[in-house]
Amino acid sequence: MTGFRLRSGGVVDRTRPVSFRWDGTAFTGLAGDTLASALLANGERIVGRSFKYHRPRGVVSAGVEEAGAVVGVGRGARHEPNAKATLVELHEGLTASGQNGWPSVRADIAQFNDLFGRFFAAGFYYKTFIGLGRGTAQWMFFERFIRRAAGLGTASREADPDAYEYVHDFCDVLVVGAGPAGLAAAEACASAGLDTMLVEQDFALGGALTGAAEGVGMTPAADWIAERGGPRDNLRVLTRTTAFGLYDSNVVGCYERVTDHLADPDPALPGGRIRIVRPRRVILATGAFERPVAFGNNDRPGVMLAGAMKTYADRFAVAPGDRVVLATNNDSGYATARTLARAGVETTLLDSRELIGTTEIAEEARAAGIEVMAGYVPVEARGARGVTGLQVGRIAGHGHARPETTLPCDAVGVSGGWSPAFNLVSHRGVRPVWDPDLACFLSGPLDGVGVTGSAAGVWGTADAVAHGEAVAAAAVEALTGRRRRRKEPATGGWRNPIAPLWEVTVKGKKLKSFVDLQNDVATSDVRLAAREGFRSVEHMKRYTTLGMATDQGKFGGVVGLALLAGALDQTIPETGITTFRPPYTPVPIGAFAGRARGQHWQAVRRTPMHDAQAEGGAVFTDAGLWKRAWHHPETPAESLADGYLREARAVREAVGMVDVTTLGKIMVQGPDAAEFLNRVYVNGFAKLPVMKARYGVMLRDDGIVMDDGVTWRLGEHEFLTSTTTANAGAVMAWFEELLQTRWPELRVHVASVTDQWAGIALAGPKARETLEGLLAEGDVSDDALPFMGIVETQVKAGGGTVPAMIARISFSGELAYEVWTRSDWGDALWRALAHEVRMQGGAPYGMEALGALRIEKGHVTAAELDGRVTLEDAGLGRMASTRKAFIGNVLRQRPHLQRGDRPQLAHFRPAEEGERFSIGAIVCAPDGVRGHGEGWITGVTAAPALGGWLGIGFVRGGPKAWEGREVVIADPIRGRETRARVESPHQYDPDGSRMRA
Repeated sequence: MTGFRLRSGGVVDRTRPVSFRWDGTAFTGLAGDTLASALLANGERIVGRSFKYHRPRGVVSAGVEEAGAVVGVGRGARHEPNAKATLVELHEGLTASGQNGWPSVRADIAQFNDLFGRFFAAGFYYKTFIGLGRGTAQWMFFERFIRRAAGLGTASREADPDAYEYVHDFCDVLVVGAGPAGLAAAEACASAGLDTMLVEQDFALGGALTGAAEGVGMTPAADWIAERGGPRDNLRVLTRTTAFGLYDSNVVGCYERVTDHLADPDPALPGGRIRIVRPRRVILATGAFERPVAFGNNDRPGVMLAGAMKTYADRFAVAPGDRVVLATNNDSGYATARTLARAGVETTLLDSRELIGTTEIAEEARAAGIEVMAGYVPVEARGARGVTGLQVGRIAGHGHARPETTLPCDAVGVSGGWSPAFNLVSHRGVRPVWDPDLACFLSGPLDGVGVTGSAAGVWGTADAVAHGEAVAAAAVEALTGRRRRRKEPATGGWRNPIAPLWEVTVKGKKLKSFVDLQNDVATSDVRLAAREGFRSVEHMKRYTTLGMATDQGKFGGVVGLALLAGALDQTIPETGITTFRPPYTPVPIGAFAGRARGQHWQAVRRTPMHDAQAEGGAVFTDAGLWKRAWHHPETPAESLADGYLREARAVREAVGMVDVTTLGKIMVQGPDAAEFLNRVYVNGFAKLPVMKARYGVMLRDDGIVMDDGVTWRLGEHEFLTSTTTANAGAVMAWFEELLQTRWPELRVHVASVTDQWAGIALAGPKARETLEGLLAEGDVSDDALPFMGIVETQVKAGGGTVPAMIARISFSGELAYEVWTRSDWGDALWRALAHEVRMQGGAPYGMEALGALRIEKGHVTAAELDGRVTLEDAGLGRMASTRKAFIGNVLRQRPHLQRGDRPQLAHFRPAEEGERFSIGAIVCAPDGVRGHGEGWITGVTAAPALGGWLGIGFVRGGPKAWEGREVVIADPIRGRETRARVESPHQYDPDGSRMRA
């Protein structure tokens, strides 16, 4: 033995040393190591600190259930906190560090917390601070310190540099887990001609069989694994791939780690892949978790699961120590003892079963040089920073022990039994069933899913292989009809029955015994939770934090619920078990995002006129996914405030143009198109003449306004409906739902054509004159194109003519037109129209000026139609037809929605010139600012046409209720209050003469 690395054995590559750094110190491991095995080989025992008491922690297991070696891996943007060292594949240049300790995990100042452990029992934070006062100031003071102490690792503040991707896989059978049962099942399915997929979270196949001296029958383990895991046409094998969730229809979510194990990965490779697998059948060979036993100081570095010790010796050629004491209550501990003895480790085996000492299995162990102490249990581990000895005692029933002697040792292995890993079936709501003979929960049945091997409670290797083949035969028969039934071995398989042992206690002595090593949950915490009324296992879990964070009950979950059952004087089935939810093991958040990051997450949409506006110096803002011109500076030095006022005056006095392509556009076609729109909108559309447009409002089922827009009738059975930019997708989905679920009899087809049309609104006293200068044919005079009329024409653009539709529609209150053309010609149309506008002394205008114009006119937008406003609130009540039914008409007439004192649309002006207020401010009565006030402000502007600061919003009872009185517009966030007058929202051109000119 060199250090703790055995001179022979294992499946590591001794010809390929691997350099890595641990807590700033250089070490060397071997290719094929995990970080945990490399640290053990180098004699590093303290690798972490516990959450609450900062007690030293070492490697405990060899798999996903690791509760001690929770470390930080990588540096900078690639730093990953709370990684389990047992899952980290060693590679050249790997950097890792301990967590939750300062200045290091070897010498942690915060270990003094352990001295005050009696004050940090379950729920201490509730009890400690509950009496600090009725106010929140004291709690908020202490909360800062609690939050600072919370957590284990520290996440990187830098953006994740890795890319991720999604892959969709399909197969006949998905086998999860490549241990003996999984390999046997996959080979049997593939041999039957089924398209088979095998996923394994480890980087090596074989599970507990990897590196084991025991083979399968007469075949050595390595040869047997290679034969079944080798490539073939209809068998796909994916290592480093974890099945993290089982969902409806047996869809399985998998995460494949692609570059975590590479020292210098190809930049073109993703960091990982989410694989969404849709198999016809699932076979779960997910193995089982070995359980600990709670005894004094069972958290000390050097105390490990016995099965993990076997794995480190068999697979990694690493001895857990020079002198080992194993404690077991089942036959599996003997396999570990034989492995350690073969490796030259001095081994003593404690077996809590009194009668085991005379059995064949005990005699075989003694023949291998193992001291067997039947009827003995571990009482308390000695040593502060690691195990130096183990006090043992004779079992006296129900876990009680009589301490006798202390055995010198530097490692303790514990096996309290095995718990099948049925987490994935639990994701589908399957409740496990307690098997008293095996002292574990077994999975219940689930259609289309087979559970095999130790995941089904079958312990022996040969039995697990036979069981995997039998479950595979059932899958083959279900999918092909070919009968290949094989006899399934019975569950269990040990020669001697297990003797349940959850905790070792000593009469008259308090032992610090842990159930959850990561979260510092002691056996006393579980009993305390029971005494304080947390009788549900789910409540106990949350009160004590047992099985929280990255553990999720894999290590001590069953032990904890057994202790709770004992405290409540119940059976384990009566107490129940917590529900496991995906993901099975942590998955990077970035992996769920996949390629949807940056602009791939939120696509940038540009209108066909974007480049033309950008060349003119436009400043853009985001409107949903769209880039829209915010304003068009006349000079680089012109501010937004000056610019939008100039643009608004241009519209009022001459002419302006604005890009309105982003409005949602839906084509509604079919013989019943008019009837469909008649049912959707509050006003009538059945008799709308062809080549006419009409403003409409639609309601939700509950009578609240959903959206508004203008609908163009282009033919007897053809309409073009526009929506607000914000609600384009929602309205389209609404139309489709109505036609598919409520009115499938209507002969109507709807299609989103938002991207097919480019639109420009032209507004101002010179709008007609400007448009006439661009027409190649057609007439836009008042007689030929009256208000809300539509014409099809040709306009001069791009050195030729392009077809266009022109509707006389006004959102600004001025004479205005909307010019629509195919998106391909949008750029040319903008450039041509911009030239004509400038010739008339006008200017393009952006979103800010558009807002100013609509506020002056009193038009509503999505800012007002925010999901809580009725037609009457928005001043649109007279639009509702009394001659037809429409969606929302019944519920809009509820008395509460018809009350006269509801907040209604209004204009607001500061009482004193020069005063201002902001969007989001609340409108309050003049006698004081209270609660939510009497209303709210939705938009503000420096109104160029009406003069002075102007706001639009809602106030209880509307303008008439406040005639002659002032309100206070309060802005608590900015600490400002402004007195204001409430006025009608219809002040600018109230009779509409300007837009009908």
